[in-house]
Amino acid sequence: MTAHPRRERPLPSHTPRVGIPEQLAARMTMPEQHEYLRTKLTRRGLLRSSAVTAGMVAGAGLLTAPAAQAAGPTLLSAPATTAVDGHLVAPFGRHLAFGADPRTQMRVGWQVPFAVKRPYLRVGLKPWDLGRKVPAEVRHLHTPALTAKLPAVDQYYLHAALDGLRPGTTYYYGVGHDGFDPADPRHFSTVGTFRTAPARAESFVFTAFGDQGVSYHALANDQLILGQNPSFHLHAGDICYADPDGQGSEHDTYDARAWDQFLAQTETVAKSVPWMVTTGNHDMEAWYSPNGYGGQSARWSLPTNGPDPERAPGVYSFTYGNVAVVALDANDVSYEIPANAGYTQGRQTRWLDRRLGELRATAGIDFLVVFFHHCAFSTTNSHASEGGVRDAWLPLFEKHQVDLVVNGHNHVYERTDAIKGGRVSKKVPIGETVDAAHEGIVYVTAGGAGKSLYDFPVPDSYEGHVKDLDHVDTYHWTKGQAKAKETVEWSRVRYTGYSFIAVEVTPGSRPRMKVTALAESGERVDHFEVTRSRRRG
Repeated sequence: MTAHPRRERPLPSHTPRVGIPEQLAARMTMPEQHEYLRTKLTRRGLLRSSAVTAGMVAGAGLLTAPAAQAAGPTLLSAPATTAVDGHLVAPFGRHLAFGADPRTQMRVGWQVPFAVKRPYLRVGLKPWDLGRKVPAEVRHLHTPALTAKLPAVDQYYLHAALDGLRPGTTYYYGVGHDGFDPADPRHFSTVGTFRTAPARAESFVFTAFGDQGVSYHALANDQLILGQNPSFHLHAGDICYADPDGQGSEHDTYDARAWDQFLAQTETVAKSVPWMVTTGNHDMEAWYSPNGYGGQSARWSLPTNGPDPERAPGVYSFTYGNVAVVALDANDVSYEIPANAGYTQGRQTRWLDRRLGELRATAGIDFLVVFFHHCAFSTTNSHASEGGVRDAWLPLFEKHQVDLVVNGHNHVYERTDAIKGGRVSKKVPIGETVDAAHEGIVYVTAGGAGKSLYDFPVPDSYEGHVKDLDHVDTYHWTKGQAKAKETVEWSRVRYTGYSFIAVEVTPGSRPRMKVTALAESGERVDHFEVTRSRRRG
């Protein structure tokens, strides 16, 4: 209801007027507020004001309640037919990813809550000179109404590809569309940065975890990761949990709007740190494509050098300095959750064998790091170890002398001794060094990114609280979704807490990777070092 003009009292410019969103009114002068009321309070205008509010909430990346307590996502995606003036739509959820060559390629993704016209990216070498303008691709993702309580959702993901960049160079960029120009001084705060990989190997840090979702713990880990100044981040799957069931079935519960919250939360890091993801079981969203990866393809632009980038977007490789990274989709070989088992018909495994061989033979590459979701070695009560991964890929890891394997799936931190042939080849206590070429591979489960934690059948054992055990009684998954009991000696470090790993890489005559596990409090819970001798075994 609008007050009668003769009774209307003057309002200070910071006071929201009737029909104006509070966040918008706070930035308006009194004449601007009157102009807004005079021209915008139509049905179309009310839609515009809703768009402003949605854009502000998304851009802020704030959580109004812990994920466990929230009734549902706070953001609503717009119907495909809604038309909104571009200057009232704020981009959010910026996230970077490398192309296949991180020295010269960067991919920038973002989201808008409503359809916009002519989206683009500006980029330059100075924040005040974003002279290069690159058109963006629009990937419109429609989710049907899955239940009476979940309406149909339309989401708009935008992507720009940057090629021909200079190695080792810091760039400034902004994303926009008709009506929202990041070069406009009013939007200067939206300008971000990224840095390409160096032309020659130098010291750097990368970070990794899996099983994140939306929560205060996830946000805390993100902020701590940013403090490591990583050159890139590896996300080992189970990214958002819009599908909390994770069975890859159309009968799973699912709410696509959770992605709006996730991308807003992650933007604080991913807008400047390339966020390299792979696929977990909760990322098999069965409503978009036969294998459920249509949603992932809409939201992420990842390297396309894998065996089948359209059907297996989470399978690829890239090289940064003296480290080659290979991302795999373990849904393809899983015995535990077989919804997508065998979907590549062996192409992924054949590609893995060929690609690891190529990378190991490439001059200048010292370390091979492989990451994927399902654990090769873990002892938790919830998922334990994936026998399908062991059967399909462990022989290839050993054949090509992989130096480090990072997994998620189990919501804890766990680290093995060095392993060859499924057995301990060298004990690696906290602070110890292992030469992967001759002493075996260390497997790390870094699944404490933000979702509710799992537990172990035995006590935790981590830095400052070491409780070494001779063996742990656990199990691994076999064909037919069966559990096979086993007694293992390789579980060296166990930590039930939210955490991630930071890997400090140093090249040179004796290259090394120092791996540190950090709790969300910043406490160190594990550290060890991987070296590589120049001679081949």
